[in-house]
Amino acid sequence: MASGVSLDLPQFKGRAGWEFTDISSLDLAAYERVPPVANGGVAPLWELETPPLPDGVIVGSLDDAPAELLGSLIGADDDPFVALNDAGERGGTFVYVPRGVVVSEPISLAAVQAAVGTLVNQRTLVVVGEDAQVEVWEQFLSGADELDGVFNIVTELIVGDGARLRYVCGQGLSERSWIFGAQRASVGRSGSLDWVALGFGSAGGHVRMETRLAGEGADARVTGAYATRGRQHIDFDTTQEHAAPHTTSDLAFRGVLQGRSSAVWKGNIIVDPGAQKTDAFQESRNLLISKRAHADAIPGLEIQANDVRCTHAAAVAQVDPEQLFYLRSRGLREDVAKQLVIEGFLSALVERFEAGAVREVLGEALERRLALVLAG
Repeated sequence: MASGVSLDLPQFKGRAGWEFTDISSLDLAAYERVPPVANGGVAPLWELETPPLPDGVIVGSLDDAPAELLGSLIGADDDPFVALNDAGERGGTFVYVPRGVVVSEPISLAAVQAAVGTLVNQRTLVVVGEDAQVEVWEQFLSGADELDGVFNIVTELIVGDGARLRYVCGQGLSERSWIFGAQRASVGRSGSLDWVALGFGSAGGHVRMETRLAGEGADARVTGAYATRGRQHIDFDTTQEHAAPHTTSDLAFRGVLQGRSSAVWKGNIIVDPGAQKTDAFQESRNLLISKRAHADAIPGLEIQANDVRCTHAAAVAQVDPEQLFYLRSRGLREDVAKQLVIEGFLSALVERFEAGAVREVLGEALERRLALVLAG
């Protein structure tokens, strides 16, 4: 590897958080380290145009980011992939919205891995000032369908007091690539975070998503969706940490799995001492549309306050034969009936958003991916 960085990678079942993802076949030294490109003529997960920005708003490189904020949420001490991201060349974006500024249209970001046999490190820092509002839509893509590469992301989201951020992050990488991610958000007093994660591509990897409700009255909604086929393996490790009183969080992940693909969602709700009146919920539901697909859904709670409401739900199931029978009795072919059942399963995620552009764009992205999965 061009950087010369030597890392001890996590061992399968030998380190917390990596119990379900085997990366023993990954040889980082075989991949050349290169920066991503802003676009590569590849099909995006969605298409958005970023309009002219209000005064004071910054969408620039990491060179524009304050040194004291970059790395303030995620350190490299306990994660070799974060250390890899920190060392040497990488791509990155800094988004800053000043206090009280409202950005009316989404800011669209994209990073593309263009060459086979490369390692791309991408870092994103979003800072939303007090009482400001913004949407940031970011996607990670491969330049070719069969591209063999490693994509390594670090994302920090800082939501100020009374601020509102919607962050939509989607990856449509080649199904021969690896993805690793460390993503963390901090939400201030009375702030709001709406976080959406779409996991469509890659052959394997591990992404952790951590939300810390740091200020009283902070709120977070986290929505995740994935649709896999072949031998793809998706691994999401989520945390909702309530560090202040009167905070709320609502997390929902849904996946559709075809072929011999597999997925794991491991979620944890943490309620710190003194975080009274916490209201937290998490769920993971998986629909297996082949007999060899496999999913694990593992919720967890760590509660250190005595006046809270924390609940979770998890389910893994095959397509309901009674639903198929009902639809087929109405004259529908089996493939059409199955598609309707799956679309209904995923529609619950889309309906978490108000009617408008976000619901429309996410619905279309899910529909296109589902068509590919059902096609085999």
